[in-house]
Amino acid sequence: MKKALAMVEYKTVSSGMMAADIMVKTADVDIIEATTVCPGKYMVLISGSLSAVKASVDAAAVQFSENLIDKFVLGNPHDSIFTALYGTTDIGSPDALGVLETFSSAAAIVAADTAAKTSLVDLVELRLSRGMCGKSYLLLTGEIAAVEAAIERAKQSAGENGMFLDSAVIPRPDEKMWRSIL
Repeated sequence: MKKALAMVEYKTVSSGMMAADIMVKTADVDIIEATTVCPGKYMVLISGSLSAVKASVDAAAVQFSENLIDKFVLGNPHDSIFTALYGTTDIGSPDALGVLETFSSAAAIVAADTAAKTSLVDLVELRLSRGMCGKSYLLLTGEIAAVEAAIERAKQSAGENGMFLDSAVIPRPDEKMWRSIL
C-alpha cells in the first residue's frame, strides 16, 4: 500500500514548528522533513495513511491559518517524487529537459506529481525553496513530446493557486549543461 504525502508551508518558523507538533499529535504520521526555507519560511512534509495525513494537514491549516502559505495532500504520489526530492534519479541520455518554477514548495511537489502522472517522464530533481528566496523548481526528462505535455499540465496545476512562475523545455540538452545542473 502506498503512503500518502502532504505538506504545509508557513510564513514564519514559529507557526511552522507549532504546525509540525499539531500534525504528529493529531494522527499517526511520519515527518519526512520539517525545516526552515528561504526567506525565513517553514515547511513540514509528512507521510502516512491518507486519512492520517489529511487529518494532520487540516488540523495545522485551521489552527495556524493566518501564516499558512500553501498546502497539499496527495493520496497516491508518483513513486518518482521521492527520488526527485533526494536527487537520486538516474537519467541516462535525456532527449529533453523540462524545468518548472513555482512560488511555493507545495506547488512544486504537486506539479511534479501531476507531470509524472501525465506522460512518461522521469523526475530528476525537486529543489524546494533553499537558496531560492522561497521559490522552488522541478526538473524532468524524457522524450520531447512527453516532456512538453508534462510541463504544460504541471503549469496548469501550479497556476490553479497562482503559484506558477516560469517554465522551459530544452530539446536535446548538451552534456556540459547536464553536468552543471546535476
